[in-house]
This record gives sequence, structure tokens and C-alpha cells, in this order.
Amino acid sequence: MRLITTGLKQAALLPQQDALVSRLTRALLDNGRDVPVHSAAFRALFDEGPAAFIDRVAPQGLWAQVDRDRLEAELAACVGLDAFDGSARYAPDAHVGNREVFRDPCLGTPGGGNHFVELQVVDEIFDRHAAYRVGLAPGDVVAMIHSGSRDVGFYVGRRWMDRARQAWPAGLKHPTSGLYGLAGSLAHEYLVAMGTAARYAWANRVVLAELVRKELAELCGATASRLVVDVPHNVVLRENGLNIHRKGATPAHHGDLALIPGSMGDASYIVSGLGHTDWLSSCSHGAGRSVRRQALRRLKSDHANAEWRCVTLREERRVEEAPEAYKPIGPVLQAQEEAGLIEAVARLKPWVTFKA
Repeated sequence: MRLITTGLKQAALLPQQDALVSRLTRALLDNGRDVPVHSAAFRALFDEGPAAFIDRVAPQGLWAQVDRDRLEAELAACVGLDAFDGSARYAPDAHVGNREVFRDPCLGTPGGGNHFVELQVVDEIFDRHAAYRVGLAPGDVVAMIHSGSRDVGFYVGRRWMDRARQAWPAGLKHPTSGLYGLAGSLAHEYLVAMGTAARYAWANRVVLAELVRKELAELCGATASRLVVDVPHNVVLRENGLNIHRKGATPAHHGDLALIPGSMGDASYIVSGLGHTDWLSSCSHGAGRSVRRQALRRLKSDHANAEWRCVTLREERRVEEAPEAYKPIGPVLQAQEEAGLIEAVARLKPWVTFKA
């Protein structure tokens, strides 16, 4: 997940809401982006890391307007990013071939399911010192991005499921669960392949954030945006001699910021981790589902008078991701505060949600 400030108050943006929604819909959902990337830049991302990608990407399309110095400085606010290994040999050939320019159809797209780009408003500050450090004040508009490694992650996942199955000892009954363990050099290789996908996921979130920044700059002249935090979930991180896989959870080390989204009809929270060792310095990634998608389709929800708005090109997504599908965020946050996992920094209320 990635959260950026916009440098604007909601009151200033309200008169231009329709124009902004139209521009962001085209850029985020309707293939209105221009994000050319040379294969050499992708190889640099996978082999060397995010800083090399920022340095190698050519100043064309979106990249001609990107503040590279700001992007490089923002790497310090990316939790766990420097811990991921990577290698171009584990990436799809389309990304690391010899193309002069590759217009990746997935780069800069949110993806399906519960992924989103959401304009939110800072509703309440709980830790004014922490909020001040990252430039947040009540009434500010921020953009929260939830997206991952898209087709690169799918490619890595399918490839390693096949490799794990092939490596299963001959004559040993295959697990009925369909889950295969990895050990030794194969496990190490997988972690590098996973890191390759995680580096791509970072780049995807960067592009989504820069698309938002571009549209705000062109429409409103906004240039004071800054990164609050970029934080992973559903990945393995090497910490204290352990391989910690946070499924449905996110790092919450002492003093580090984390993001806990609610739903597109409920608040999201910026929190500060307390590094609770019993919980492996983790907190929940979100509110969590209360109703399966199939059951939710039978419900008829009326959100006509809601203060928030959902923009999607697929009507079924509006139903599947309705607020009724998720637990209320309040009790989820309270339980983790009482357990000593986190402290709330700020509450963000949804304004406009973009879902693919």
C-alpha cells in the first residue's frame, strides 16, 4: 500500500470534483496513461533495485513530468523495500527482453478484487507530532493506493507452484491441500523470485501515485505532494533470523507507520507500530471481510445518499466491494490498540474510490 498527500484541502477541490474524477477515471481505469519503460529499466529494477529503476527510466510519457529527486528521497519511507532481493531471470521475458520501449499493460493499474485508488480526507488526528512529521492536518486530501505485482506476481506464483510440485519426492503421496513446501536452494530461489515481484509491485504503486500527482498538477497546479508511507503485506520478510510471512497482516515495527484500510464506506487509519514481539511486530492489513462475495451479490444496498463515491467500469465490483462486505473498522483497530500492537495516528474518511 502507498499513501501520498496532495497538498490540498477538500474545500479547495470540491468545485473541481467532477473534472478531477473524470481525469482520474481515464488515467487509472480507462487506459488513459502513457507509461513507457525501456527493458533496461526493468532489468535495473529487478537486478539492482528501485533506485536504479528511477535512474534508468527514460524521460518519456509520464516520466517526463516525474520529480525523480522526490521519488529517490521517498525510498526512505518505503517499509521493507530494501530487504527484497531480485533478479531479472525470474521476471517475464516481455519485461526484460531487448525492447527499446515496453508499454506494460499492467503497470499503473490497480487490479481487481479489493485493490483500489482512493481519495480520502483527514478526518481526525490522534498523534499530532507524528501527523506533523508527515505533513498531515485535518481537511487534507490524501490518496491511498492498494495494488500489487499484477501479472508479474501471477507469473512468479504459477511458475513456483509448478516447480514445487515437480520437486516433490518421487513415491511420496502428494499433499491433499495442494500446498507444497520448499527447502534448501529452491526455497532461497523462491524468495528472490518473490522479491522480484515485490519490486515490481512497488513500481506499480509508484506509477499509480504519479498518475494522481500528474492529474492534480495539471488541474489544480498542486505540486506539494509527499509520500507518507509505502508498506507491504502478504510477503515474506527476513527478520531476526526468521522468514516472516504476513498473510493479511503488515509490518508494525516500533515507530514505523502502517496503513489499515476499512472499506470504501468506512474510515481507514494511519497507525504507528509498537513492535510487539508476541505478534512478530505486525498488525492487520485491513478490516477483513465479513461476507463472502457470493453472498453479498444477493444483498441490495442503497448508497445513493452516501458521502463517499465509487467509480468503476465494472458494476459487479461495486457490489462485491460494498461496505457491507467488510467488518467495521472501529473494533478492529480498538482490539489491536488494546493488545499493544499499534497506536492510531490519523483517521481518513473515504471521498472517491476508484476500482477496476
